Order: sequence, then structure tokens, then C-alpha cells
Amino acid sequence: MSLVEEIAYETPEHERELAAIRLKVYPGQRRFLQQPTTPELPRRRLSGGERSYWLQRTPVRCTAYPIFGADGGSAHIPGEGLELLCGAAAAEAAAAGHLAGAPEAEQRSEVDSDSDQETEGIHGPGELVKDTLYLRSCQAHRVVPASCFLRQGSAPELNLRHRGLGPQGARALAFALNSNPYVKRLDLRDNGLCEAGAEALAGALSKSSSICDVDLSENQLGAVGAQAVCAALMVNPTMQKIQLAGNGLDEQAAPYLAELLLAHTGLKSLDLSYNQLNDQAGEMLGPALAENTGLTELNINWNHLRGPGAVAFARALEANIFLRVLDISYNGFGDPGASAVGEALKTNNVLEELNMSNNRISAVGALSLGLGLRVNQTLRMLVMSRNPMRGEGCFGVLKSVRDNPGSALELLDFSDIQVDREFDDLAISVKAILPALYIKTAAHRVEYKRLASSLHPVPTGVCP
Repeated sequence: MSLVEEIAYETPEHERELAAIRLKVYPGQRRFLQQPTTPELPRRRLSGGERSYWLQRTPVRCTAYPIFGADGGSAHIPGEGLELLCGAAAAEAAAAGHLAGAPEAEQRSEVDSDSDQETEGIHGPGELVKDTLYLRSCQAHRVVPASCFLRQGSAPELNLRHRGLGPQGARALAFALNSNPYVKRLDLRDNGLCEAGAEALAGALSKSSSICDVDLSENQLGAVGAQAVCAALMVNPTMQKIQLAGNGLDEQAAPYLAELLLAHTGLKSLDLSYNQLNDQAGEMLGPALAENTGLTELNINWNHLRGPGAVAFARALEANIFLRVLDISYNGFGDPGASAVGEALKTNNVLEELNMSNNRISAVGALSLGLGLRVNQTLRMLVMSRNPMRGEGCFGVLKSVRDNPGSALELLDFSDIQVDREFDDLAISVKAILPALYIKTAAHRVEYKRLASSLHPVPTGVCP
């Protein structure tokens, strides 16, 4: 929606030039008040609904609809929100850098007890320019501005998830991001961006020198959207983490994802979970992952990797020398895929965490996987829960671990799989050899605390 009206705030005759305030109404948005830079204008108390606010230089959010002046002048605001800009050229002055920082605020004994909360997010000159450009872009694209963007200031994380931006909102945001040097992490999860929104954002992502972490999950991007995003990321070496979960990506999107894996050496983390990547996609992604240099964490759970595609994907682990965390749970690797993973573990000396839960792996596949565990010395976590491998398969895997004195395993997860007394006896003997090993089964739900490391740093929202 565009600005629906402008209302002149009435003041006494001798102050009218100084206080020509425009009220810009944005349906669905909160109001922002700002006093003109002229020091001659005394601050005015405004009241609306049950609360009162002082009109001053710093932005103040208010929620009441009618605004009344102390001198009797009034304006009734019909929209759900508004922005007050002082002077007819306030926005233009802000864009030109004329709205400098305001002087220190006066002591305000009459202001509400929550005035600190109401005045949070005070902007400096650079941020005023950024916000003004965003508001103009929203007006041009006829969309409601996102208040989170206006409150962001110079914070490194911009969280706009679940805001319903849509393609038009993405276009407005993309224009503003081009001039925003502050954002390092951009969260746009669940905004209905679709293909058009992805194409609009691609331009901003390709040019940004600050954004290094993007979440575009659950946005119905499809293959066309994936193509636009991948093309943008390939020319931006700054990007380190991208989340594309739940976007309906299938075999048609796989070539673009494979090209991204081959071309982008700076990308460290990729989330492709909850998509529709099938065996054909696996045959394309596998060779690309084998040649990838840089990716350390890949999440591809809840897809349709099975058959030859699962085998091709698993074989990539034989050649890849960077990947340290891999989640392939809730696919259909089956026994052939488990056997391929076992072969890869014989030579792979970098993978540390592997989740293969719910992959239709029987006791036969578990025994094949165990052949790799007999020699692997880097894997620390192996999750195989919810597979139809029964106690026989669990026993075979644990026996392989026992036969490997150099095993680095800290967690062996067989959750929701019933085991017998023979397995329990073997577990006791293995614990004597590997005292740091945690073993989970349906009957033994131990608590494993993963130690902090450089691989899993404490999240700060700021890229290095």
C-alpha cells in the first residue's frame, strides 16, 4: 500500500513555518515522530488514546490513532500507523544528510515510565539515509514498510522472518540493502518471496560486501528462484552460510546447486533440508560435493535421496576433504547407500559428525557401514536411530567400533531401536576401551553434551 494521505499539523500562526509537520499514514505500521531541526520550536506534548508522548527530535513510536496538540490543533489519523516528518522536505533533508544527530535530550519528568522502550532505536545520520531510502522504495513499490527494518539501526542482524513481504516487499528491501553496510546476517524465512522475490534479492546479494549469512528458507523459491540465488552467491565471495530449506527444490534445481558447490570456495554452511531432491539430484550433487573445496557443514535431511543417487552422493565422501558435518537423515539411502558410506569412511579422514537416522537401513546395511568404522579415526558422532536394523545391526556396528582402537567416536546413537542382553554386554566391554563413548538405545537414553569447538562456535550474528 502507498501513502494514503498527508495531513498538516495545525500550530499557532507564529510557529507554523517551524512546525509544518506532515503525517504520513502507512496502514498496518506504527507511527514514528520526529521534531524539526530548528531549535526555536519548543517541544509539544502530544496525547492519543490512553498515553501521552512528547514531540521531540528523536524518533518515538506511538500506538494511538488521534493526535492532539497542546494548543488545541488536532489531526485524526485514519490509518493503522504513520510517520511524522517535520517540514515538507524532511525526508529529502535526511537523504542529503542534513538531519544531523540531535542534541542531548532534555530531562523529561513527565514522560511515561516506559519512555526508554519507546525511544529505542534512535538513528544517526547514516541510518536516517538508509531508512529514508527504504521508505521511498516501499512507496514506489506500493508496500507497507517493515518496522523491523526501521528499528534495525546499525545492528548486524536483520530479522524479517514471517513478515509476509512477498515479491513486492522483496523488491523494496533489495533496493534498501544496496545502501546498507550494517547487515551481516539476513533472515527472510517464510515470507512468500517466490521466484520473483528471489530474483529481486539476487542483485542485492551479489553486490553486498557485508552480508555473509542468509536464511531464505520456506519461500517457495523453486528451481527458478534457486537459479537466481545461486548465480548471485557465486559472484559474492563474502557469503559463508546459506539456508534454502523447504523451498520445493527438486532435480531441476540440482544443476544450479551443483554449480554453486563447484564455484564457491568461501561457502562454509549449506542447508538444503525439507526439499524434494531425488536420486537424479543426488547423481548431480555427488560429483560436485566430491570436488568442493570449503564447505564444512551440509544439511540435506528430509529429501528423496535413494537408489543410485544416494550411492553417488555417498561416494563423494571418499574424495571430499573439507566436510566435517553431514546430515542425510530422513532420506532413503537403504543398504546400498549405507554400504557406500562405509566404503567412504575407510578413506575419509575429516568427517566428524554423520546423521543417518531413518534411512531404511537394515542389519545388512549396518554391517557394511561397520566395515568403515573399523578403520575410521575422525568420526566423533554417528546417529543411526529409527532404522530397521534391529539389535543384530546395532551389535555389528558396535563390534566394529570395538575392533578399532583408534576410533574417535564420542556418540553412537541407536535411539528407538530395541537391543538385547548380548548388546548390553558388548557395550560394557567397549566402554572399558573407549570410556568417553556415549551409547544411546531405546532402553538407554543417555545425555550427551557436545563440547564447544571451532566448528560450532557460540552464535553471535556477526560474521568474522
